[in-house]
Amino acid sequence: MATPQDPVSGDRLSVSVADLPAGGTYPWLTATVVPRPIAWVSTLDADGLLNLAPHSFFTVASAEPPIVAFTSVGTKDTLSNIRATGEFVVNLTPRRLADQVNVTGTNFPPGVDELAEAGLTAQPSDVVAPPRVAESPVAIECVSEGERNFGRSTMVFGRVVHLSVWASVLAPDGLPDVRLLDPVSRLGREEWGALGEVFSLVRPRYHSPT
Repeated sequence: MATPQDPVSGDRLSVSVADLPAGGTYPWLTATVVPRPIAWVSTLDADGLLNLAPHSFFTVASAEPPIVAFTSVGTKDTLSNIRATGEFVVNLTPRRLADQVNVTGTNFPPGVDELAEAGLTAQPSDVVAPPRVAESPVAIECVSEGERNFGRSTMVFGRVVHLSVWASVLAPDGLPDVRLLDPVSRLGREEWGALGEVFSLVRPRYHSPT
């Protein structure tokens, strides 16, 4: 693997977004904004048909109230279903389920049960109608808090109304242990990432000398 050059003296490639073709920023952003957690979103359509799809533009948008957000590039079944029902579940994607997560990203036609295609099990959620993935250790149940459109991309906001977590992935402090969760993430191209090194740093606090 190539070693990065010194950050001060090394050469840089200068990329003007205005000079890129349509869609040309996507591979640059996905190769540099890394790693990205995956929102494995389960939804139901207006007729009760189940859909499960991974979305790698995913983050926490607010702590209080608790809001998560993911982006749908194009109007996919996930987005259409949330618009129709107002509910969804974000399931954690552990490394051991990476192949199944990838299968559910297939561009199946509407009406195909992605859980069945991936050999997964639908399990009733506690508060919302869409089921969670039984094989996933964490399920975040959400109700829609609206959306924001940017061209072909739509950021969906969900207010967290319930958390379902396997007891076996909890640390002594009662919170999930990231080593036991062992999440898989998306990188650039066809690359995926595992957890890797975990280290702790205590955030410094400024103390006025007066």
